[in-house]
Amino acid sequence: MTTFNELYPGNYKPNLTHYFIRLLYDKGQLLRMYTQNIDGLERLAGIPSKMLVEAHGTFATATCTVCRRDYNAEELRNDIMEGTIPKCSSCTGVIKPDIVFFGEELPQQFFTYLIDFPRADLLIIMGTSLEVEPFASLAGAVPSSVSRLLINRDLVGPFAWGSPRHNDVAEVGDVVSGVKKLVEILGWTQDLEALMNMDTEKDAMKREE
Repeated sequence: MTTFNELYPGNYKPNLTHYFIRLLYDKGQLLRMYTQNIDGLERLAGIPSKMLVEAHGTFATATCTVCRRDYNAEELRNDIMEGTIPKCSSCTGVIKPDIVFFGEELPQQFFTYLIDFPRADLLIIMGTSLEVEPFASLAGAVPSSVSRLLINRDLVGPFAWGSPRHNDVAEVGDVVSGVKKLVEILGWTQDLEALMNMDTEKDAMKREE
């Protein structure tokens, strides 16, 4: 079982899949990334927050439940790692990470899909079970003329049941391997490697400071 502390930003690093999305952004090919993840790895990969819809929230930011003061993850790290409830420095109220707990409503930003999906020319679905609503319904939110690419361990959602669309494509197996295959087809392998190497070097420089 994954603990609260383990999910907190800084314990994990983005992988090749996260950097692929960053590369799409760098090349002007990313309309938006919708994610159920709350670990903030998309942000760490360099994807701007304006390009992200974090449907279940994120540990990267937090808010005082009383005065609504905003905090970032680093300000709360010591308390979280020590198992202490973070308290607001302004009003001593409890600070809650900006994640969506069971039974809470999704953030209003989620409904950006009503504008984004009619504009999309390709929907890439990766690393998901497509079981949690309303997020799962996004797979069917693009027009039938828009191709959908699934890169996943299993067939899920409309790829697993019903009648698939004529322009659906599924790459079943390890997600990272599937993304590598797509990157090779696009001829972006060197670009992706350069991007990942650049971030690795930045991390090394920070550790030396």
